[in-house]
Amino acid sequence: MNEVSEVNEAGHPTVADAVAEVRQLLAAAGLRDPRREADELYAAIVCGTAGTAWLERDQPIASIMRERLVLAAERRAAGWPQAYATGRANFRGHWLAVDARVLIPRPETEGLVELVLEAVGEWESGKVGEAHSSTLTHSHSPTLPLVIADIGTGSGAIAIALALEAPVSGVIATDISADALNVALENAASLGAKERIGFRKGDLLLPLLDDTVDVVVSNPPYVASDEWEALEPGVRDYEPRLALDGGPDGLDILRRLLAQAREALNPGGMLALEVDARRAAQTAALADAAGFAGVELRDDLFARPRYVVARQPGNAARGS
Repeated sequence: MNEVSEVNEAGHPTVADAVAEVRQLLAAAGLRDPRREADELYAAIVCGTAGTAWLERDQPIASIMRERLVLAAERRAAGWPQAYATGRANFRGHWLAVDARVLIPRPETEGLVELVLEAVGEWESGKVGEAHSSTLTHSHSPTLPLVIADIGTGSGAIAIALALEAPVSGVIATDISADALNVALENAASLGAKERIGFRKGDLLLPLLDDTVDVVVSNPPYVASDEWEALEPGVRDYEPRLALDGGPDGLDILRRLLAQAREALNPGGMLALEVDARRAAQTAALADAAGFAGVELRDDLFARPRYVVARQPGNAARGS
């Protein structure tokens, strides 16, 4: 490994020196955009923004931080996904700890959170039903404050974002993986959301037992089993299959989730799912067949049908 060639006036390596070092390492490994990746690795290490490396370029870098940055670059050069290389992923401005126990949260899932926040905002303001795009009519609006269930929470990304950003009385986060729940619990504690989230181990909505909720939100496994080998290596070789494989047609888990959500949602409640764009219409049809009302497909930022949103039939009767 090349040693840092430049130092600041005090004789210590600077952030710019360290970033230049890892940029060279990434370039030698053949990564397409080593400059951008080096900046992003540094941002993750310090929990900053993409511009942090430039803003702090003249500052001395502590030896332990340089070692972490170089280790992350070596992992990235070896093919690790960037989030696993640094051990961190940014989700809606919240830095989450991530590793091979959990799926890496993606921008599409941020859009799922945005849909829930939009609906909650409409309920709170009493404007539900005024906008053509709304999935819920005013007569079916749940009463605030709400209880939200995040099913298959993984790193806790969705549950934590909603606990911190939505006017809710509580969030229930479930996962079948004890390892994933440990990661989610650590993230909730580090971000100050631990007291607002109840973590429960079990399959889909079964851990809710007799509890009912106002929103069911989930990014469930939806990759068809025979599509696994065709996934890009960064996903197939590193991310947990349990969080991705949705069975022979990619819809097995969604079918069970829809049936369970019909039992767990309060009247007028919201269902919000992130789905495979290739099977979005099938998923919407399954939601309709399961008895949900107002089933809609929503596009992601890339104009792909990525989300299924619907409501539980009936009038909300729960008190505030």
